Amino acid sequence: MESLSGLTPLFEFSVIDLGLIILIFVWSGFVRSGLGFGGAALSLPLLLIVYDKPLFWLPIIGAQLLLFSAITLRTRITNVDWIVLRNTSVYILPAKLAGVLGLISLPTLWLVSLIYTITLIYGLLWVFNVKIRGGNGWVANLLLIIGGYFSGTSLTGAPPIVAVFTQRVKASQLRDTLFGLWFILVTIKLVTLALFEVNLQFVSTLILTPVAFIGHVLGMKAHKTMLNNDELFRRVLGGALTGICLLGLGSLAH
Repeated sequence: MESLSGLTPLFEFSVIDLGLIILIFVWSGFVRSGLGFGGAALSLPLLLIVYDKPLFWLPIIGAQLLLFSAITLRTRITNVDWIVLRNTSVYILPAKLAGVLGLISLPTLWLVSLIYTITLIYGLLWVFNVKIRGGNGWVANLLLIIGGYFSGTSLTGAPPIVAVFTQRVKASQLRDTLFGLWFILVTIKLVTLALFEVNLQFVSTLILTPVAFIGHVLGMKAHKTMLNNDELFRRVLGGALTGICLLGLGSLAH
């Protein structure tokens, strides 16, 4: 594993980079609370363009997801479909642990390439309005395993999991159930990283959390509007993701 002691602290970024980071974290909070997922998938590729060290950004994103999930669920915990969470955890959790071990052991170049590639696939699916079908049976179980693994490596495993949950959970319970799942998965991830003595970037998290909270509040207010225009919203996001990931993969090739 690459030593983390040399990773650039947040206060050493340039003013321009700091401005971009602030905007990205506002965007991350907005998407996460607006859709119930996608905060990492839609922000991590951008953050990697600013600074290409996943193990610097992922603890920050994970801690914020943990906090905002708790805030959202504090008055809505009874709206979580715990039966679905229990039945799907047997597939998601082992894959999650395998993914976290991959995050720790994979070379940085491989991990960054994996993140861009996964996100590019999601972006193209959204652009062409291709829906991942979940439901029941082995296909659904495979989607849960894939989502769990990608969630472990990069926190970008939401779409396959959401594909299954949308067909098993009532629409009125979906977002809260997803937040319950993210809370569990991120807790596992952060604890595992801590056990492997990965720097969890507490200072950077404290600085950037109020920034992400601005986006969180805006996303909560925009939630209903985003759902009413879900297809258009995803196509626009998909196009942006596709461009960002192609740019990122191109920069890795040089």
